[in-house]
Amino acid sequence: MKSLVLLSSGLDSTVNLYQAVRKTEVVTALTFDYSQRAAKKELSCARGLARKLGVPHKIVQLPFFQDFPQSSLTNKSKKIPKGRELKIDHLKTSQKSAKSVWVPNRNGIFLNIAAGFAEALGAQLIIPGFNIEEASTFPDNSSGFLKALDQGFAFSTSNHVKTHCYTTHLNKTQIVRLGEKLKVDWSLIWPCYHSGKKWCGECESCLRSLRAFQEAGVQC
Repeated sequence: MKSLVLLSSGLDSTVNLYQAVRKTEVVTALTFDYSQRAAKKELSCARGLARKLGVPHKIVQLPFFQDFPQSSLTNKSKKIPKGRELKIDHLKTSQKSAKSVWVPNRNGIFLNIAAGFAEALGAQLIIPGFNIEEASTFPDNSSGFLKALDQGFAFSTSNHVKTHCYTTHLNKTQIVRLGEKLKVDWSLIWPCYHSGKKWCGECESCLRSLRAFQEAGVQC
């Protein structure tokens, strides 16, 4: 089975890449530059991960995302929630912070572009990095979303490309434990919403990842 992996270099997509290399023939790892704040680090880490695993890597530029100004991930004039503003175990607070970083139809656009590349490259599977922990606040991380996409791809791709994610049923801590079994090089991942020399440690993505490593007893 041939696959195409969506690789942001975050915790979830990295573990899915490692698993995909074991379970499938990965024809390419696809990384999107949509003018996100963390683009520089995400692209660099994604290149490093693909190189380490011997997987072809392609970066797709999506400059039109700058026309979606409501997201703090792409609009630097908006503040990304951090620190005390966040309560990652409180649903209503997480839903509020999710609105700040929500990018309109981001995963829908990514996966539809990936379906085109997958069909062109003869891959049957598209593998994104999702998890059950964030699916409650980001519905485009859910298994239901992937099932809906599969129905559309049955019409829009000649080889009926399907999605498959190894972590949709796992929380972040479980994903770290899976990554340990797969011998993931954690020094190459970048889950932070910002670019910098190291993770900011205060954005929601950092907080969830740091907690996962702590609960799994793994040093990152």
